[in-house]
Amino acid sequence: METTSRVREILSWYPSDNPGTLANIYRLLMNGRLAGTGKLVILPVDQGFEHGPARSFAPNPPGYDPEYHVQLAIDAGCNAYAAPLGFIEAVAGKYAGQIPLILKLNNSDTLSKGHPPESAVTGSVKDAVRLGCVAIGYTIYPGSAARNHMYEDLRALIEEAKAHGLAAVTWSYPRGEGITDKKGETAVDVAAYAAQIACQLGSHVVKVKPPGEFIYQPEAQKVFEKYSIPWKTLADRTRHVVQSCFNGKRIVIFSGGEAKGTDEILTEIRGLRDGGAFGSIMGRNAFQRPREEAIQLLRQVMDIYTGK
Repeated sequence: METTSRVREILSWYPSDNPGTLANIYRLLMNGRLAGTGKLVILPVDQGFEHGPARSFAPNPPGYDPEYHVQLAIDAGCNAYAAPLGFIEAVAGKYAGQIPLILKLNNSDTLSKGHPPESAVTGSVKDAVRLGCVAIGYTIYPGSAARNHMYEDLRALIEEAKAHGLAAVTWSYPRGEGITDKKGETAVDVAAYAAQIACQLGSHVVKVKPPGEFIYQPEAQKVFEKYSIPWKTLADRTRHVVQSCFNGKRIVIFSGGEAKGTDEILTEIRGLRDGGAFGSIMGRNAFQRPREEAIQLLRQVMDIYTGK
């Protein structure tokens, strides 16, 4: 497929990156049913580590097999598949070159409820290169008392990834001691701030949760009011998050969140699309459904991002 003007425009936003990294961003943007549109739908399957196997895969038992997920991503026409080291190692050889892979370099578990929130580094840039991945993935928790060393670790990992020609995808999920109200984790001002932080640390792609109809910081509330920043609709809030990512010059994708019904998912996707989202990264809402139903849902999401 010929490179589109939209993909060329997006690549132009990363002028300091080497040809290897640009080629891998290109692979993300030129794969699957959304190839060339500048939109992305990625299947992430880190829930086995994050939430445990039964909670993750019992709703759809074929999901206990790592091959199930990468084949689902391929058959649905996703841009990429993201997972921790074990799941990627289990499929990288057999599926080499069939879909771009993203190695999630840090993960947490639910066996400990300790604070502050932070994830353990469970993979390396060398692992990502060895396994033929196009990018690394990493989670930061703005608001956590452990945030500073997360930022330092991510900056170093992104430096190493770029030196090896890889792209960097950052999950930026505000939580922890600095955010005392649960609604604050998805407040529009906090989501935009978390996205900005990920961009400032050198991320090529930023993943945040859909922003909620709530402003958490009193200082931000004053600014929203003074400058009449719209935030009452999901499209308005999404537009603000995208604007906060270097005026839309960084790729911003949104998580699928907790399991919910199809109509609710698709309504949310339309709001994200209307606000200029670059796409979605959808895990549980896809792979916990029967295979054909999951493929249908992912393709419906893709269709919405193309304006259908």
